[in-house]
Amino acid sequence: MKRAAFVTGGSTGIGLALARMLGAEGYALTLAARSPDKLAEAVQSLQQAGVQAAAETLDVKSESQIRSAVQNHRQRFGRLDVLVNNAGVLNRGVLQDYSTDQLDELLAVNVRAPFLLYRECLEMLRAAGQEHGQALVLNIVSVAGKNGYAGFGAYCATKFALMGLTQSMIAELQPGGIASCAVCPPVVNTAMGSWAIGFLKPEQMLQPKDVADAVQPLIGRPAKDVPAEILLHPPA
Repeated sequence: MKRAAFVTGGSTGIGLALARMLGAEGYALTLAARSPDKLAEAVQSLQQAGVQAAAETLDVKSESQIRSAVQNHRQRFGRLDVLVNNAGVLNRGVLQDYSTDQLDELLAVNVRAPFLLYRECLEMLRAAGQEHGQALVLNIVSVAGKNGYAGFGAYCATKFALMGLTQSMIAELQPGGIASCAVCPPVVNTAMGSWAIGFLKPEQMLQPKDVADAVQPLIGRPAKDVPAEILLHPPA
């Protein structure tokens, strides 16, 4: 079996761009996202390009759905070489107006889900690490995982947490051939980045493919040689 990858938030934006890059590198793919219609379109476009791809409708807030989606991937491909924790949510708001429900959603999607996906995928990642020493987890963090911004306090807190998880997993898993990398782009021209329209012009934002191009050199690299993070910059 060829190498395989599991991509959350894989139906659009950064996730789909990463899926296309991995498909071009010869990986079989499971794309996971909430919208079955968008997933079907994404998988069809990959299949038309000759990529072996399958869809998993997944709400990453659900532990049981995560477990089921990972098990389906295992049954389908039998292995996992790259895990992409891309699914995320952005709720803006100043402290006094921020609801507990908004905070809980951010924590569930941006922190809890990547932790659960690490855990559920660990057996397959360890097998890949033992086989070739190039297993890889990509965590899409954002520059909000490195700097705090007014109006984004809760979002930044979750992204700082994901950065900490990434660093901890490097220490814990890299000796077994499993690399982790925090990918930190600025505003990307996606639905999540639409809040910036009016503040930034499209040409001042990164495109999803820019993120995929920055990550591509990590694919197939020995775990010990993968950087802990990649910091991307706005277009010049």
